[in-house]
Amino acid sequence: MLRDLLSGNVDQSTIIQLLAELVIIFLILPLHEMAHAWTAYKLGDDTASIQGRMTLNPIAHLDPIGALLMLTTGFGWAKPVPINPRRFNRKHSMRFGIAITALAGPVSNLIAALIGMVIYRFYLISDFYTSLTGGYYIRWGYVLSGHANDTQMLIKMFLEFFISVNIGLAVFNLIPIPPLDGSKVIGYFTPEKFDRWIYQNNQIVRIVFLIVLFSGLLSEPMGWLSDQIRDMFLAITDWIPKVFG
Repeated sequence: MLRDLLSGNVDQSTIIQLLAELVIIFLILPLHEMAHAWTAYKLGDDTASIQGRMTLNPIAHLDPIGALLMLTTGFGWAKPVPINPRRFNRKHSMRFGIAITALAGPVSNLIAALIGMVIYRFYLISDFYTSLTGGYYIRWGYVLSGHANDTQMLIKMFLEFFISVNIGLAVFNLIPIPPLDGSKVIGYFTPEKFDRWIYQNNQIVRIVFLIVLFSGLLSEPMGWLSDQIRDMFLAITDWIPKVFG
């Protein structure tokens, strides 16, 4: 996509893709990382706060390589938030603190997706949108034929993207394989012997994970789970068109 911009080969789809990737870099990833920092702070660890990571300011979380890859390949990352489990208060064990701090990132994305869904459902019954569709409901992911350039349809596409990416990021990070958040969450339930094995074989585990990830074996189950969560959020917000539509 970045190559298209540099070559001057710019069309509407290229601009929409660029906007989407900028939203990930400057909003969605910072939200995820700030949630880690805020939770650690509440548990007594101010390491991330001292380093200026308890903020939505994207500059504080920006990883240049991760951002560049996001713009060129569509896959990237932010700087991991540092935590020091030894600074957690003694109300809970360090393993519990690590698990809750890790879980906070995916949960923040699910909350953002649900808020986005509420906005989406209100948008679909707004006069601004129904003036395009004549009052007919346009299902998720469907673009009204001949109206792809209309502002109303582009906003619909953007909101659907915002919801889908937040759900997808949450599902992806909950995979229980290092270095993802899910490995720290499940670490609360696994024995220390297993944790030591993972630590000793960390490089092998990461290589195997990357092979599995890029082979596409996870695409179908992750897509299925993401669709289930999206449908659940649609069901939860069904009251909006019934009450206000």
